[in-house]
Amino acid sequence: MKLKITIAASEEVFDRVAADRILSEMKSNSTACIGFSTGQTTKNMHALVAADYAAQPFKTDTLTLFNVDELTNLPRSYDGCCYTMIKAQVCDPLNVPEENFIMPQTISDDYERECREFVNELERRGGIDLQILGLGTNGHIGINQPGTPFGSRVWVSPMDPIFEARVRRETGVPDDHYLGGLTLGIADIMHSRRIVLVAKGTHKAEMVRGMIEGPVTEELPASVLQLHPNCEFLIDRDAASLLSPETLATATHIE
Repeated sequence: MKLKITIAASEEVFDRVAADRILSEMKSNSTACIGFSTGQTTKNMHALVAADYAAQPFKTDTLTLFNVDELTNLPRSYDGCCYTMIKAQVCDPLNVPEENFIMPQTISDDYERECREFVNELERRGGIDLQILGLGTNGHIGINQPGTPFGSRVWVSPMDPIFEARVRRETGVPDDHYLGGLTLGIADIMHSRRIVLVAKGTHKAEMVRGMIEGPVTEELPASVLQLHPNCEFLIDRDAASLLSPETLATATHIE
């Protein structure tokens, strides 16, 4: 199966193309269910989506938005919680009703229930039309770390150790207080009708090469996206720097 690879000439072009993918789904399907991802890769594209809406408002009150994952055992008041970031970056600027922002609770006495309710609500709304995914520096998607079975369903996963250490520094949470990530499983992600995987920067180049050109393996979770029938790998020129000439020749290049 030929992979759909789009390479943006610069970070600015990358952000614009990524924002346009989101806006196109929103404007063409007013009841779309769209999944986001948080992080440095997606922040600027979210700002462009918000700016486009501010300039030319369109119907958003029937959209369903969510994030692919969420931190657990931290209050939503923590700036790094996915609920807080997506609400501030996308939902509030686009006037999406609170009841249409589907997110699990960050603090719960029953995370298995939170998992069930999260995925059941997404299914009740027709399933995922578009899922935006970031690429972890170790190849994770959502918070599905290397070694996660491809058949995994929504669950509470361990965090990447480097990310966890940063969260603990920022929040002052002690080491004996468990932190994790409630995430759609790989099987849930693969059921999305359309996926756009976004990655930029030279620090992602090695993982991009493995994801696109390497074997499909649970040791690099993002490699499973090679098997999705409607997945676009959207990367900038830096992230594409280690791809083979053969792969580069098949990609779409946007200046």
